[in-house]
Amino acid sequence: MSTRTAVITGASSGIGAATARRLASAGYRVVLTARREDRINALAGELTAAGHTAIPYVLDVTDRPAVDAFAAFLDDHGPVEVLVNNAGGAIGTETVATADPADWRTMYDVNVLGTLHMTQALLPRLVDAEGTVIVLSSTAGLATYEGGGGYVAAKHGAHVIAETLRLELCGEPVRIIEIAPGMVRTEEFALTRFRGDKDKAAAVYNGVAQPLTADDVADTIAWAVTRPPHVNIDLLVVRPRAQASNYKVHREA
Repeated sequence: MSTRTAVITGASSGIGAATARRLASAGYRVVLTARREDRINALAGELTAAGHTAIPYVLDVTDRPAVDAFAAFLDDHGPVEVLVNNAGGAIGTETVATADPADWRTMYDVNVLGTLHMTQALLPRLVDAEGTVIVLSSTAGLATYEGGGGYVAAKHGAHVIAETLRLELCGEPVRIIEIAPGMVRTEEFALTRFRGDKDKAAAVYNGVAQPLTADDVADTIAWAVTRPPHVNIDLLVVRPRAQASNYKVHREA
């Protein structure tokens, strides 16, 4: 396992960083990609100090030439067995009638086209290695809600990439796994969505005793990746016990 390589996008924080720690602990050499150099360097240092192999690489997944250059960089680092398409995010809570198209474009670029760029660039390596493509979508990719149109549309796009790719690659030695988390409390997701408003971000989780953590989702990803090679977890929805759907959440007084 020590020579098996997993590439994680959006590895600078949250689910991406937690997934890097989990897969490193499972014996994978992890390649950490994100835009924030200081964060992925710090995480790589942490993992290296713990006896793991971690390679930081600054990357914007919406920049196709940069993604292609990254794929060429991997030529010197052996096969790639796992790609975790985690980079994503939500911006704003405006209605469809009032939303800024630029916000929708940004969300589509990272959640959908970023996943497409990385998957296209690394897919030949993943097929050669009988590997696994992880698409981290969301329950937003399975059901709509008011004020989330842009993010919902983007995550529906990510869901469709996974579903279509699985059909198109049927018979090829590669797995396409979609993980769709519900309510996850991380340090940045809600804060970014509410444009830095800490009170609004915190209110998302008010009264919810135990929302999911980044490590809960990372544990789910690691479990799916480490199933026997013939076992494909097509779609795994993971929510906290308090959340029955995007709309129904138990909140304590």
